[in-house]
Amino acid sequence: MHSSSTTPIPLWLDCDPGHDDAFAILLAAHHPSLRLLGITTVHGNASLENTTNNATRILEAIGRPEVPVYPGRGKPFCRPAIYAPNIHGESGIDGTDLLPKATVPPVTDKNPILAMRDAILAEPKGEPWVIATGALTNVALLLATFPEVVAHIKGLSIMGGGVGEGFTDAPMSRLAGQETRIGNVTPLAEFNIYCDPEASQSIFINPVLAAKTTLITLDLTHQAFASLAVQSRVLHGSDDTSVLPTTLRQMLHDLLLFFASTYEAVFGLKNGPPLHDPLAVAVILSTLNPEYAKQHPNEALKFDDRNGERFDVDVATDGLHGTDVELVGELGRSRVVPGNAGVAIPRGVDLESFWNMILDCIKRADDCNAARKP
Repeated sequence: MHSSSTTPIPLWLDCDPGHDDAFAILLAAHHPSLRLLGITTVHGNASLENTTNNATRILEAIGRPEVPVYPGRGKPFCRPAIYAPNIHGESGIDGTDLLPKATVPPVTDKNPILAMRDAILAEPKGEPWVIATGALTNVALLLATFPEVVAHIKGLSIMGGGVGEGFTDAPMSRLAGQETRIGNVTPLAEFNIYCDPEASQSIFINPVLAAKTTLITLDLTHQAFASLAVQSRVLHGSDDTSVLPTTLRQMLHDLLLFFASTYEAVFGLKNGPPLHDPLAVAVILSTLNPEYAKQHPNEALKFDDRNGERFDVDVATDGLHGTDVELVGELGRSRVVPGNAGVAIPRGVDLESFWNMILDCIKRADDCNAARKP
């Protein structure tokens, strides 16, 4: 029996890969303190078929094809699905031809929501985490269908939402006239919440769940830009640019370049793309998870949550998806009010340590790939 300090923390990842999701999967699959139980895919950055294909191919690329992938919901609770080809391309992960074909197909003979439940409840109570980096349809279904999961998990970490109005100094856009922007899909709404606002609202109104939830908003992720210096370290593994990149490094670098180009085109952000999703995984490995921080005082990533401030989150569900501002209104906006309980919404993070964590996991993935080669 291992002591708890050496036992990796179990987590389930629900995602819609996605350029930044690729880095979230990398972190979840290769950090030595984490044990990735499985992945469910969801509509969002692209169609369910594409996000599922992308997830299996990313796992193949990082040497972890045995992690099971379950295709989840292809559309929101009560709306048509919407995608983000202007950011992620038609496939959801455009920009590289180095993604290998998957050798392990997705699991289709078990209900994905049931698969999540079974994997989570098989772990000791108070240990597993759920990480959501896409639309919240699957996770909302899990928690509504199997409410016992809420008491069983240690934490829920969500990449989603935006607070705005000076919550942090992070720029949402550098384009003229967009100085007050809060969201990334509409001026007021962040994409993951906007995709399925009803699912999002069902999660945030559960007080027991809120106490275990961390929300990684655009106000934080737009501080984590993969700058040219970061991109170079991803490519070469160090500051020595003469080192030839591995296929995996070249692929990840390709993805960052494509993601950077769309962020510059759509938001005028020139200093690299913000790497939203891996921050939601990193919550487990941080000061926001006190047990981990106590056991790993030197490794725990420091998030600034102003000594535990909490917020009530209310999602606007009135309006229709679309480009007509009159019809969209505030749909998907995450209105945030300080509360005594509610969710944690960190305002800052130790970026150098975060990037080092990502770079360490790329090295581990490369080592894993090298070991797998005959």
